[in-house]
Amino acid sequence: MKIGVYFCKCGTNIAEKIDPERVEKEVLSLPHVAYCKSCEYLCSEEGKTFLEQDLKDEKPDRVVISACSPRDYERTFRECVAAAQINPYLMQMVNVREQVAWVTADPEQAAQKTVHHIRGAARRVSLHAPLEEKEMEVSPNVLVVGAGPAGLKAALALAESGRKVILVEKTPVVGGLPVRYEDLFPNLECGPCMLEPVEAEVFQSKHIEILTLSQVAEVVGYCGNFTVKIRQAPRFVDIGKCIGCNECVGPCPVSTPDEVNCGLNQRKAMAFAIKGGLPNAPSIDMQACLRAKGEDCTLCRTACPVEGTVNFDDQERILERNVGAIILAVGSSLYDCTVFPNLAYGKGGEVYTSLEFERLLSASGPIGGKLVTRAGTPPRSVAILHCVGSLDEHHKPYCSGVCCQYAFKFNQLVHHKLPEAKVFHFYRELVTPGKEECGLLARAMAHPHAQFIRYGNLADLKVQSGDGTNHIRYPEGGAERDLDADMVVLCPAIVPSEDSKQLAAIVEAGLDKFGFFDELHGRADSGQSKIRGIFLAGTCQSPKDIQGSMNQGMAAAGYVLSQLATGKKLKIEPITAQVREEACSGCQVCRGVCPYKAIGFDLDHQVSVVNPLLCHGCGNCVAACPSGAMEGNHFTMAQISAEIEGVLQ
Repeated sequence: MKIGVYFCKCGTNIAEKIDPERVEKEVLSLPHVAYCKSCEYLCSEEGKTFLEQDLKDEKPDRVVISACSPRDYERTFRECVAAAQINPYLMQMVNVREQVAWVTADPEQAAQKTVHHIRGAARRVSLHAPLEEKEMEVSPNVLVVGAGPAGLKAALALAESGRKVILVEKTPVVGGLPVRYEDLFPNLECGPCMLEPVEAEVFQSKHIEILTLSQVAEVVGYCGNFTVKIRQAPRFVDIGKCIGCNECVGPCPVSTPDEVNCGLNQRKAMAFAIKGGLPNAPSIDMQACLRAKGEDCTLCRTACPVEGTVNFDDQERILERNVGAIILAVGSSLYDCTVFPNLAYGKGGEVYTSLEFERLLSASGPIGGKLVTRAGTPPRSVAILHCVGSLDEHHKPYCSGVCCQYAFKFNQLVHHKLPEAKVFHFYRELVTPGKEECGLLARAMAHPHAQFIRYGNLADLKVQSGDGTNHIRYPEGGAERDLDADMVVLCPAIVPSEDSKQLAAIVEAGLDKFGFFDELHGRADSGQSKIRGIFLAGTCQSPKDIQGSMNQGMAAAGYVLSQLATGKKLKIEPITAQVREEACSGCQVCRGVCPYKAIGFDLDHQVSVVNPLLCHGCGNCVAACPSGAMEGNHFTMAQISAEIEGVLQ
């Protein structure tokens, strides 16, 4: 076997501390090392040209490159090796810059350590196998789950590039929560107005298939080739025929709590989900409809001016689609405020969550935007409780990020509607990041009818609701103080939606300790899950505002477009785990430790099976396998042991 060694001087970074001639002399005495050559900067264009040509001339069986960090240049040198018609995985790098030159003061010791490292690399590389990258055709189609701001933005970006997008939304309309918000912080922009241009483009795009009232039921396959089953509930209204005239709603004799308005008012069994929502067509809540109770009511169909629009025989459908990637954008929810008995939420008084208060303030809400109490009188005072569940080790230790900003938005809206009303802010911390967000805080603090009260523990606040007002007791300055507020608004922590856990099980994507979808890396790759081909966007990954959600939607679309480019084959990295079937006992320990869900189980042969498309070569399964049946390509036990022995000799 012929091993060639290349020593990069890296200018003075390496050569100033390590004598290349001394290293070359000792390295040439190592078994199978045929030559050792030095270069000033092996990563430079001149260095890469030299390396490629010299490899062609020398034709070594194995290559060792002594330079800097493999993180920086291993891919570069592999390309040079491949260009010289040598398998790139028959090369091993030695990091003598960071691990020797920069941390070893004595030149003699540095030279000795370098030789030891190269000896270990030479022993290791002699056991390397010529791995081959594989390629596969991929589906260019993309499934986007969730049609809120993040999902809409991702779908539109993909469609504009010519991709076929299947947009799945569980509710009757697209837009997510912001279509319920009449004013968005920081500039009090109309939520539906902001989303309308995006929604219009989505509905007009010939590349986007919109499936409302739909949920993902099953996902099988892998990155580039997922088969997805989608369960679509019946709307009982033909969207293609409906003209959105609203004639069918009035005659409906049944009322049911309006979910969009958080149950604060009633809606008809046949109704539009929200005014101005798209698609502009109603749907029937068949659980509330008289027909579900055996009565033959046809009033809505009779009132409809377009024959055939209302279809009582509409059925649930199971749709199947093939996609190459999946973007999860299912949004989030609010923490259950009933777990705080001291705040009197859910007891019939004037205590509301922030979402309920949004709807009370909205012109399309249960009271038409005219801020009044249940008794019909304008509130003289409103108490806003920040951090309800957030920054609390007993509930949610993280900051939800947006609560303070919408609380100060509420402050401005209350004073716009009721200039003389007092607003009390009970806060734990104030968080207003961004270049415009501090404006609402500044206006709130400057308002003569706004008062800020800091508290340390939410459990110290006591709300008693009754007699048309709320009595609030709180500690301040070592004493118990009291105030009355006609309305109390709670700002709950943002938590994962109810769909996240179920969807995570279907797509086999992990959840973090808080229940949000687990990203590949919290800072560098928050738009990717740990499952190849599954991407994340919006608040299903972590709490964030609309700007952050839409930006992450664009990021997820960018990942898809770069990794599954049209006409480009998907490269399969060969540094993966593999199973020696003859040694596998079928215990499935490996499946439990794989963070990428890359290991399946062959029931017929009772052995584990690694999907190379999903495997990232982390080695968890190799270390955990009790029978030694798992092996890591390019990181076998024999290779690692040989390198350690060479270094220690």
